[in-house]
Amino acid sequence: MNDCFFCKSISNKDNLLENDLAIARYDDFPVNKGHLEIIPKRHIKDWWSTTTEEKIAIFNLLDEAKKIVDEKFHPDAYNIGMNLGVAAGQSIMHLHIHLIPRYENDVDNPRGGVRGIIPEKRNY
Repeated sequence: MNDCFFCKSISNKDNLLENDLAIARYDDFPVNKGHLEIIPKRHIKDWWSTTTEEKIAIFNLLDEAKKIVDEKFHPDAYNIGMNLGVAAGQSIMHLHIHLIPRYENDVDNPRGGVRGIIPEKRNY
């Protein structure tokens, strides 16, 4: 895809990690220090469009990326997330998975984690 932001950046020299089917790179608009995204090389919209091989490649990079972030940034925890579809907040229609390091006191109350995407459902 000529107009896809991620397709244009797949061969970028700034990629942190790479295997045959995916890359890992630092997010251009990080939520926290060390925020990475794992991106399949093939232009696909969502998780359900990946092959089994792509899923394995993505998870392998996710594990490798976590080790790097652990060593460099020493986070206290992580959130892993995907926005799949416009209604879920996906703004680039190329699958990407966020690895977001979390730090003690980076928010007042982290309870509910990813449930916070709908604020009134966060605390249960």
